[in-house]
Amino acid sequence: MDFEKLLNGISNGDQTLMLVVQVFVVVFAALLLDFLQKRLLNRLSARVEKSRQLWDDTLFTAVRRPLSLLIWLLGISFAADIVGRQTDTAIFEAVSPLRDVGVIAIIAWFLFRLISEAENNIVQARALEGREIDRTTVDAIGKLLRLSVIITGVLVALQTLGISISGILAFGGVGGIAIGFAAKDLLANFFGGLMIYLDRPFAVGDWIRSPDRNIEGTVERIGWRLTVIRTFDKRPLYVPNSTFTSIAVENPSRMSHRRIYETVGIRYEDALRMAPIVEKVKAMLIAHPEIDDSQTLIVNFNSFAPSSLDFFIYTFTHTTNWVKYHGIKQDVLLKVVGIIEAEGAEIAFPTSTIHLAHLAEAEELPLQASGASGH
Repeated sequence: MDFEKLLNGISNGDQTLMLVVQVFVVVFAALLLDFLQKRLLNRLSARVEKSRQLWDDTLFTAVRRPLSLLIWLLGISFAADIVGRQTDTAIFEAVSPLRDVGVIAIIAWFLFRLISEAENNIVQARALEGREIDRTTVDAIGKLLRLSVIITGVLVALQTLGISISGILAFGGVGGIAIGFAAKDLLANFFGGLMIYLDRPFAVGDWIRSPDRNIEGTVERIGWRLTVIRTFDKRPLYVPNSTFTSIAVENPSRMSHRRIYETVGIRYEDALRMAPIVEKVKAMLIAHPEIDDSQTLIVNFNSFAPSSLDFFIYTFTHTTNWVKYHGIKQDVLLKVVGIIEAEGAEIAFPTSTIHLAHLAEAEELPLQASGASGH
């Protein structure tokens, strides 16, 4: 009897030892495989950095951490399977579904990182090349792709756990109607933001204003619910996206030129000097390096004003920069002043002339009457 117990003890000891050895081998294999993949990726990434390809850098950066986590997840779950088969413990029955969910989560994490890295690399590459990039469109596409990855990952994980997706989708369809009525403003802002991303009336960094609302400033961020605008007095203005579906928006940042439109008046006594002044001002604008003479350029005598003869200047500058534009406008106006003075004329200012002819006639009548009585 004692001999049989001894044999059973030895047998159990051997089984425990074999179990420990198997678990150790699996964990060691996971450790070795993780070490080898890190070394391999480091060598490959060193070669990839020398190339000018965008997607290889993105792929290697995105895959590093998820791949390492995937190796350890598979290794630990495989070791847990070995222990579960040897011990028949109920808790290890959850290893298989947890492993499947973990793999799905790791794949979703990898895709999430891949999208984010691609988004950043595209923007940086365009910036280094000096090419324009629509950051708003890149952000919109990135957000949509990440949202798609999250939704798909959750649905696949639920299906893996044995939860019927069709039932969830049906419930979501019925519940979506109630949610739509309860959160109509939130949905309106969401679709308003979607329209901004698709129509692109403005982008981050643009100066915008609305003639319908008191909205003017620089766009700092376009979210799914709010657009943040920094006004010119440096205050943040938070505008719900649904607002932009019902108002007109001007985008001065996308203007091709800036316009100079000024009216200048000279005195009535300088009327004969009007023609040469207009011709010389027009010649000055055509020769000016900052004026685009391919656009509409008009300098003409315009009107008989109450105290001046007016001519107007209508032209466009090459630049759209606000500060530089005002410097050019100042230079043009000063040159106009110089042309007027060189022609011997003067810029008119508001004056009034009173004719006293009837008073002079009244003064002459008493003088004539006194002369007649003297004779």
